[in-house]
Amino acid sequence: MSQSRDFNFAAVEAALSYSFAGELKIGGNYVSVVRHGNQVFISGQIPRVDNEVVVTGRVGAEVSVAEAQRAAKVCTMRALALLRQELGSLGRVQRILRITVFVQCAQDFTQQSEVADGASEVLYAVLGDAGVHTRTSVGVYQLPKNAAVEIDLIAAVT
Repeated sequence: MSQSRDFNFAAVEAALSYSFAGELKIGGNYVSVVRHGNQVFISGQIPRVDNEVVVTGRVGAEVSVAEAQRAAKVCTMRALALLRQELGSLGRVQRILRITVFVQCAQDFTQQSEVADGASEVLYAVLGDAGVHTRTSVGVYQLPKNAAVEIDLIAAVT
C-alpha cells in the first residue's frame, strides 16, 4: 500500500509539473508538523514551490476557479510531502480526518467549495478511501504572501 500511495504522490507531482522533494520552507516561530498520539496536524500550507508562491491574488477577480483549484492541489501536495517526511511513507496514513481551505477571494465570490475540490481530488488520488475527509472552506480577505489559497490538515496515522 505504501508503495502505491508514494507512486500516486509522484504521479500527481508530475501532473502538476512541480517537485515537492527536499525541505519545505516555513517562516515564523512555529513548526509545520505536530504529532500527538495517532494524529498529525499540518500547519497551513500556501501554494509555494521552492521560494515562489505560484498562485497569488483574489479568486473571482484576478484568479480563476481553475487556477485556485491548482493552488489548492499544490497546497495539498505540500501537506502530503510533510506527512511523508514525518512518517517515512504515506502508507502510514490511516485517514485524513479534516482539511480547512482558506480562499482569498473577491467580495462576491461564493465558489469556495469548488476551489476546495482541488484539494479533495488530490487526497483521494493519492490515498484512495483514506483520503476521504471532512472539510471546511472559507472565503477570507487576505492570506500570507498574497497566496490565493491556504490549507491545513489533520490526519490519523499509525
